[in-house]
Amino acid sequence: MADLSPCLINPKKSRSEPGIDAQALLIPLPGDLQRMARLFGQAGSPCFKNNLLRVFQLRDSRRTIGIAGPAVGAPQAVMILEKLIALGARRVILLGWVGGLSPGLSPGDLILPDEAVSEEGTSRHYSNEMRSRPSFSLLRDIKTALKEEGLSFNQGPVWTTDAPYRETIAKVRTFQSQGVLGVDMETSAVFTVSAFRGIEAAALLIVSDDLSKMTWRHGFREPRFLQARRQVIRIVYQFVVRSSV
Repeated sequence: MADLSPCLINPKKSRSEPGIDAQALLIPLPGDLQRMARLFGQAGSPCFKNNLLRVFQLRDSRRTIGIAGPAVGAPQAVMILEKLIALGARRVILLGWVGGLSPGLSPGDLILPDEAVSEEGTSRHYSNEMRSRPSFSLLRDIKTALKEEGLSFNQGPVWTTDAPYRETIAKVRTFQSQGVLGVDMETSAVFTVSAFRGIEAAALLIVSDDLSKMTWRHGFREPRFLQARRQVIRIVYQFVVRSSV
């Protein structure tokens, strides 16, 4: 059972840290983080940077946008998410990669999770529920942005694990039978903590590899996956810049 009593340490903004816009990004992988930072660097000026957070002030609107990461795995993703919330984030988009479990998926396909099944330990400190969900309105807005760009996507549940080397055949088959589309390491924790803190969160995941046939096929160098990364980073960048919350 989750112990939801008051804690000794709580996330807070330090004097040296800036407040940020309500819309923020959480990006697990370093390469995607660098690409996104370059785009924001062209649209504004960096006003804060440490190992896990970059803040840009947009020239046109003076908004301060927080881009956080790298954040591989639920514990680090949540630690960074808590800081984003303390700095002012109220709408957080997780942009990451996912292993495909559904036979119809291939590297480069997109998944918009509408539910996440937790098999990671971090969520247990915030909730007793094994399943968590994104913000309906943020999910809807991301879907609209993808449709406007003509990009197809798959909506459905994902499975989040702490142990990528323990994705057993039995587990994969069980989750496939439940209609789970993919497996990652952050989504369920991000959804759970966002609900606990009373903010909105959603995830946009790119299929990077395939486990659906009970063998591992990675697609990290496939042209379709690389193209999808470029497209999705651009679309999410434009979505954040155009949004006002």
